[in-house]
Amino acid sequence: MDSFMSWVGGKKALQDAIIDRFPLYYERYIEVFGGAGWVLFRKPPGLDFEVWNDRNSNLTNLYRCVREQPEALKEKLRYCLNAREDFNILAELHRNQSLSMFPDVERAAKFYQLIRLSYASGLDSFAAQPHSFWNDFPQIDLASRRLQKVVIENKDFEKLLAHYDRESSFFYCDPPYFATEGYYKDVGFTANDHIRLRDALLKCKGKFLVSYNDCPEIREIWSQEGILLEEISRMNNLAQRYDSGCQYAELLISNYNTHERKASAQQLTLF
Repeated sequence: MDSFMSWVGGKKALQDAIIDRFPLYYERYIEVFGGAGWVLFRKPPGLDFEVWNDRNSNLTNLYRCVREQPEALKEKLRYCLNAREDFNILAELHRNQSLSMFPDVERAAKFYQLIRLSYASGLDSFAAQPHSFWNDFPQIDLASRRLQKVVIENKDFEKLLAHYDRESSFFYCDPPYFATEGYYKDVGFTANDHIRLRDALLKCKGKFLVSYNDCPEIREIWSQEGILLEEISRMNNLAQRYDSGCQYAELLISNYNTHERKASAQQLTLF
């Protein structure tokens, strides 16, 4: 299924490629930088212990309200206006970090409205595109059902990794990309956190898969013994307006053989 929302750096274009590279065996799936949860929503449910985490408390609150109070959330959204003036009010509340003053469901509705009406889900500028919130209600209902057995966390990635790490754990990480840290003011991710993430993952007993932008800095950071780097590309959605078919280069970084699932499927086909 699809996510109920969009988000900066979402993995909609790569979700199938990422899932194809999951380890053959794991008991715990932990999505460390949850965002729109495209990979979580796409993967088969019910076969493992699932955790979705994001350091953004507005986003975490939205997920909890989708899971636990979808009817109340939809009622708050039912008569929201797709209007620049309303958007600017919400954007100012967000910039002032004032959304947390509202009760959970109202806070979630305002943040969802901000995401949906902003350009490229950037939360800053009005997209000026037609959109009916009523059209989102079926997907919110689906997301609510899908999230019923998912643990929703709001932890710093280092604490989360330490808490859930087991030999049977599998961590998928989609951190802020190198040189894009400014887009994630809400969580305070800095250039030094790329190093901190690497060091925390290298300590893990479980397996991990990290998606990153392909750049010399990330290649240097992850030039470590036992670490595999795989080049992959996706459609560059933001560049499609002026360069149709433009691709965006990414790296998949892992501490295991990401092709074992494909090899196993091919072997079963032979038999």
